[in-house]
Amino acid sequence: MTANQVRRCPVFIDGLWRELPDLETSPVYNPSRGEVIAEVPQCSDEIVNEAVEAAAAAFPSWRDTPPVERARLFFRYRQLVEENFDLICQLVSREHGKTLAEARGSAFRGLENIEYACGIPSLLMGDSLENIARGVDCETVQQPLGVCVGITPFNFPAMVPLWMFPLALACGNTFVLKPSEKVPLTAILLIELLEKAGLPKGVLNVVHGGRACVDALLTHPKVRAISFVGSSAVAKYIYETGTRNGKRVQANGGAKNYIVVMPDADVPRTVEALATAAFGCAGERCMAGSTALTVGVAANRVLDSLVQAARAIKVGPTDAAVQPDMGPVITAQHRDRVLSLVTRGETEGAKVICDGRGAHNHDAPNGFFVGATIVDEVTNEMTLAREEVFGPVLNVMRMDDLDQAINLANRSAYGNGAAIFTNSGKAAREFKHRVKAGMVGINVGVPATMAMFPFTGWDDSFYGDLHIQGREGVQFYTQQKVISTRWFGDNVGDVWRK
Repeated sequence: MTANQVRRCPVFIDGLWRELPDLETSPVYNPSRGEVIAEVPQCSDEIVNEAVEAAAAAFPSWRDTPPVERARLFFRYRQLVEENFDLICQLVSREHGKTLAEARGSAFRGLENIEYACGIPSLLMGDSLENIARGVDCETVQQPLGVCVGITPFNFPAMVPLWMFPLALACGNTFVLKPSEKVPLTAILLIELLEKAGLPKGVLNVVHGGRACVDALLTHPKVRAISFVGSSAVAKYIYETGTRNGKRVQANGGAKNYIVVMPDADVPRTVEALATAAFGCAGERCMAGSTALTVGVAANRVLDSLVQAARAIKVGPTDAAVQPDMGPVITAQHRDRVLSLVTRGETEGAKVICDGRGAHNHDAPNGFFVGATIVDEVTNEMTLAREEVFGPVLNVMRMDDLDQAINLANRSAYGNGAAIFTNSGKAAREFKHRVKAGMVGINVGVPATMAMFPFTGWDDSFYGDLHIQGREGVQFYTQQKVISTRWFGDNVGDVWRK
C-alpha cells in the first residue's frame, strides 16, 4: 500500500478476514498530515452477532486446551511481535501521531503484557488444603468465563488491546475486539501476527464501528465480560449498560491527575518529569500530569525553567525522517476543542505563560498540531480545572501548603493518578497515605503500572471491581470454583470403622 492509498479495514470473524463493501464507513486519518489513510466499516448487529457466535462456538475447545499449550501460543506470538516491532511502531505513529520513541515505549508496555500472559500456568494455580474435615479435602480452580469483549481507545493503538486479549485468551476465554474506529490499523496488524502464531479459528474476532456496534456487544446474550478504556462518560455508560445486561465489566475512564511540587523539590528533575507528564504523547493519555499544584515558593523555583523546556519542544509530523519532540493530536475537532479550552481559561482569568495555540509546521500544513501550553493562576472554579483537556496543556494552581494541595486534589471527581515531587520523606508519606488516587508517584511523574500490577483507577476514573492487568486481570477473566472431596472407604470419614 502506497502512502496515498486509502485502505478499507476488514473484519476478522471465524478465522477469515473479510471486507464489507456494503457498510457505511468512517475515515481514519494520518493526523500528522490531515490525510485520510483508511476507511473503517460501521458494523451492523448482524456482523457483531456473527463475531460473537464464532467466539462462542470456539470456546469449548479453547477452554479445554491445556494452559501450557495456550502459553506456548503466546511465546510464539511474543517472538513475532518482537520481530515486527518496528513495523508496529511505525503504524502506531502513522495512524495516531505518536513520535516513534513514544510508539516504541507504549508498544513495549504491550509486549510486557504478552510476556505476563506466557506465565498463565502459574497464574491459574489454585489453593488446596487436606482434611478441612475428617477425610475431606478442598481445592480451588480458576475457570474461564466464555466470550469476552475488548473495546479500546484511540490513544494507545497497540498497548491497550494488548492489555486485554492476551490475558483473556491465556485464561481460556474467547474474544471479540472492537478497536477504536480512529486507529484500527495497528489492531489489525496485531491480530494478523497472532494468526501467524497459530491462533485457532474463532478464538479471537475483530469488528469495527461506533455506538451501534458497541451496544450490540454490550447486550449480546453470549457475551460474558467486557473490558473498556476511554472517557469517563462512556465508561459509565459501558458499565451501566453491560452490568444491566448481566456482564462482568471493567471500564477505565478519564482523569485529572495532579502533580504536587514542594518547595524542596529537585528543580531540574522536576521540570523534566513535569514536561514529560504533561506533554508526552501530546497529552493524550489518561495518566497525563495535567495540573501542577505548586506549594509555597515552588512556583518561583520551577516555572521559568518549565516554560523554557516547554518552548523548546518541537512539534511536527511524526512520519518525517527527522522526528519532532511532540506530534499532533488525533483529529482537527479534538485540536479545536483543546484550543478552545485554553482560550476559555484565559477568558476566565488564568494566565497563559507558554502558548502553543499557534503551532504550525510548514512541511505538514494540514497536521492537527497544538504546541506545549502552560496556563498559570488557574483556580478550581475554572473550566480548565474541571474538565479533562486530553491535550498538551498544563494547568498551574498555587497552593499555600501540602494540606491545601491534598484537599484540592481529593475534591476531584476523578482518581487515576497523583504524584508529588519532594525531598521530604514526611511530605511524601503524608501524600501517599492521604491522596485519593489509585496510582501514586513519589518523584515519578507518570506512575503508570507494569503488566504484573493492576491499573488501579478510582472514582470516576474506573467503573467496576477488578482492574485491568496483573492478578486482578486474571481474576476478572476467570471464575473461581471451590471443590470439596470425600472418598468413602476403610478408616475414612467422620465415623471410624472399628
